[in-house]
Amino acid sequence: MKEITAAGLRSMFLKFFEKHGHAVIPSASIIPENDPTVLFTTAGMHPLVPYLLGAAHPAGKRLTDVQKCIRTGDIDEVGDASHLTFFEMLGNWSLGDYFKKEMIPWSWEFLTSPEYLGIPAERLAFSVFAGDENAPRDEESYQLWRSVGVPEERIFFLPKENNWWGLPSGLGPCGPDTEMFVITDKPPCGPDCSPACGCGRYLEIWNDVFMQYNGTAEGLQPLQHPNVDTGMGLERTLCVLTGKKSVYETELFSGVLARIGELTGKTYDPEAETARAFRIVADHMRTATFIIGDPRGVTPANVDQGYVLRRLIRRAVRFGMQLGAPDGFTAEVAQVIIDQYGDVYPELRENAAHIREQLVLEEQRFARTLRQGEREFEKILQSIQKYNLPRLIDSKRAFKLYDTYGFPIEMTVELAREHGLPVDVDGFAERFREHQLKSHAGAEQRFKGGLADTGEQTARLHTATHLLHAALRKVLGPDVAQKGSNITAERLRFDFSFGRKMTPEEIAEVQRLVNEAIAADAPVDCREMTVDEAKAEGAIGLFESKYGERVKVYTMGEFSKEICGGPHAARTGELGQFRIQKEESSSAGVRRIKAVIG
Repeated sequence: MKEITAAGLRSMFLKFFEKHGHAVIPSASIIPENDPTVLFTTAGMHPLVPYLLGAAHPAGKRLTDVQKCIRTGDIDEVGDASHLTFFEMLGNWSLGDYFKKEMIPWSWEFLTSPEYLGIPAERLAFSVFAGDENAPRDEESYQLWRSVGVPEERIFFLPKENNWWGLPSGLGPCGPDTEMFVITDKPPCGPDCSPACGCGRYLEIWNDVFMQYNGTAEGLQPLQHPNVDTGMGLERTLCVLTGKKSVYETELFSGVLARIGELTGKTYDPEAETARAFRIVADHMRTATFIIGDPRGVTPANVDQGYVLRRLIRRAVRFGMQLGAPDGFTAEVAQVIIDQYGDVYPELRENAAHIREQLVLEEQRFARTLRQGEREFEKILQSIQKYNLPRLIDSKRAFKLYDTYGFPIEMTVELAREHGLPVDVDGFAERFREHQLKSHAGAEQRFKGGLADTGEQTARLHTATHLLHAALRKVLGPDVAQKGSNITAERLRFDFSFGRKMTPEEIAEVQRLVNEAIAADAPVDCREMTVDEAKAEGAIGLFESKYGERVKVYTMGEFSKEICGGPHAARTGELGQFRIQKEESSSAGVRRIKAVIG
């Protein structure tokens, strides 16, 4: 296949669609403005959601760009040959303009024409939506691929899990997609080998999403003006086109891996045991540099984007130290990334001093903690071996590492995994919560009240139910009363008295009010008083008989004042974004809301 560089691929893609009447728009921030459900921009479509929903874009109906994206759901997998936290997405959009009959021939042209990628036609395979009880088989896309010359044996009909795009809620724009694959030299894994089996014979290179439906509570409705949304990952595509075994072997990582080698005195070898550490440092430092250097960039913190950034930097520091990197190495590595991407993303050069300063500060904060914590961890290992103790990092030891030495539980889990040891994470969460409760004035009453556990995340979700209850009363009226709750570390379920289904506008307003209270970052203040005193102060009293004569009243700014005995966050700002997933009937006169945070 054609030799191509990252710069060449970016330019080629944009010029191709510019030739077809698309306006080239700049990458949006990696901190989302229009989607409160995610911490970072995870796909090219995120900044364009309002326009996909019908708003007019100032640049017109045909757009193309290279979008900065971050996905951290697989952060623990980074270090293998393919996982990344930062990537660039090449994309083009039709906002109610062209559709399948234009897009599929364009895709074929860009993939196979010698003027563009020049991939031999026989090396390409395609998948289309097979159809189900809700939407028909995508016969149009199949016929369009056939019309450009693709034989039927290289077009696969796959189910919704493979060839359908939509929001997790199932609501809003959605539709079938068609995916494009390069066929590798690996033989078929069996008679049913297809792009769905994941055997490595088919490597995805591009994806065309055809948003032709609107998901509603009543089912799928045809969109009056269907949209097209395509995505081609720069790193993956460059890897496929250049025949590399790993994205880390492409030019995008050669400079940063070489600099890590210079700083550590080691050489990057994809087959060596040190390869994973090299890759983690390279990936995490690239992502951290882009987060800090973004126009809406953040700095290391204990919540939201700042927490993810802190975790990335500290994980990079730990693996850098494992390689023998000197103090201050993060700023040195970041400078390579700034120099490499500065022409494409000028904000990195403009914010270079700020990027280096923040990295040095965070590295200094963490290096001391890390060294001491790792020494203590080694003592635990020696103790387990010497006294033939169970091969487990129990909650007591894990909490001591955190409480006495400031060693993060994530690092304990990671170190333990490397030695084949499990960690009692649930027990740690319980000890952590007990520690927080003891820090409050007076003896804390133990009470679960619908909580699956008293871990940190569950406590945050419990705090969110207070804000949700207050918001419901503001929107629906003061007669709304809690009728029960069930809270796990993943989600909250809240039952309340109300005689009808909430409108979408009411749900949106409740969600907005809760997030407004979270954004205020108000302290969660706890005071002990009699039930009568609590009522006199206007506290909402629920299930008073469970609390005894004296009660705890939790106050969150001017927003919520409620009697409660369960664990809570220290501040509302710890909760992150709040999102209602579902509003439904629980029983006669009682509604139920399911929601998540973070």
